Amino acid sequence: MEEKMVGLLAMSKAGHDKGALYVIIREEGEYVYVADGRIRTSDRPKKKNRKHVQIIKKKQITEPESGLDDIMIRKIIKEYQEERNVKG
Repeated sequence: MEEKMVGLLAMSKAGHDKGALYVIIREEGEYVYVADGRIRTSDRPKKKNRKHVQIIKKKQITEPESGLDDIMIRKIIKEYQEERNVKG
């Protein structure tokens, strides 16, 4: 059974955006749609092949039914970056 990816923090592994942090907002077959809340907003997500994203946090960030808005997406990414800077 395939694991649900909506609401997870992910990093791009391939493409011109390699290394960019995103939140997965939708799944569709082989593809996931990701947003960063700034350039790629939740109403204009980037389509990425599943193979080209690396899941960073396994814990579901929010209930997918409640939806993710751009402010929440930016907050999630910022908190992760701050946490990473403190640890590393």
